[in-house]
Amino acid sequence: FFSVAMESTTFLLRIRNAAQLVTVCEKGERTKTGPAMDQVSIIEKGTLVVGLDGRIVAVGSDHTMAVRFAGATFQQDVDATGKSIVPGLVDAHTHPVWSGDRVHEFAMKLAGASYMDIHKAGGGIGFTVTHTRQSSEEELLVLLLARLQRMSQFGTTLMEGKSGYGLDVESEMKMLRVLHRAGRYQSAVDIVSTFLGAHSVPVGSTAAKHAQDIIERQIPILKELKAQGEISPENIDVFFEKGIFEEEETEKILMAGKEAGLHLNFHGDEIHAMNSGEMGERLGARAISHLEQLSEEGIAAMAHGGVVGVLLPTTAYILGLVPPPARKMIQGGVPVALASDFNPNAHCLSMPHVMNLAC
Repeated sequence: FFSVAMESTTFLLRIRNAAQLVTVCEKGERTKTGPAMDQVSIIEKGTLVVGLDGRIVAVGSDHTMAVRFAGATFQQDVDATGKSIVPGLVDAHTHPVWSGDRVHEFAMKLAGASYMDIHKAGGGIGFTVTHTRQSSEEELLVLLLARLQRMSQFGTTLMEGKSGYGLDVESEMKMLRVLHRAGRYQSAVDIVSTFLGAHSVPVGSTAAKHAQDIIERQIPILKELKAQGEISPENIDVFFEKGIFEEEETEKILMAGKEAGLHLNFHGDEIHAMNSGEMGERLGARAISHLEQLSEEGIAAMAHGGVVGVLLPTTAYILGLVPPPARKMIQGGVPVALASDFNPNAHCLSMPHVMNLAC
């Protein structure tokens, strides 16, 4: 049973008589781990009440809720007999703001080119960066809203969305403004935004120089714009990978972000083993994504630090990567989440499809 203080007798919505009301957790747990992941909390014959602000006020059994809300009025009262109420789906890792496409890269992949081969040939992230920089904020917003609408049709109600296809400060802040505007004013999907200025090394720069630019220029401007209410990033991300941002640069960027009040939520152990789990625990990361090359030691570190492992089945599939050690992670006590990794390289907006691939 869940409830908040009832300060009104008029409510936006009541859904009652549901055969099952799925709450997943029943004690306010932030995550489930190990065997508990198989135990989904369900209220049989349940009722849900939504307040005038659109937020859930309470859930519980039909009898308990009838007593609690006796005398209350509801703008909409729905009889869900024979139906179930389930939470909206959470997409925990996406790259949704970009323009241009990379369809031509599929031919390269079919011919045997790896992700890094395409990257070195000027494709991949660099190709999308060029097109995204050339697009206006309004153009990117229109593209994003269409993608969010499709996500909502597949049941997603909350997503994490990254910048990362700008790399320079102007374009990165442009992407964060687009995410802010969509999430706050125009989207059916709630958005938690992440600053990913360290998605790749810009042409003509080096990892060390770009890390310095992020730390000394981009993060201070991000703080100013956030304070002014123009953007709302909650996390900082780095593509921690051999030949891109390695341990020294990654740690410096993440710690600068942490000092600016951002949570750590980074790419790790995707193509090469980089000891991401150990770094995540040491730095106090909230989450690490990909993890195809996660080691036994990394699993133990993530479990000890409560670091969430975000697995991306679509990307492992499309890049032909070895799948992450998901079962070992679960057995080792790592909190595990799934995400679509929607991006120009992996066109998947459907979390049900992601869950199917994960099985």
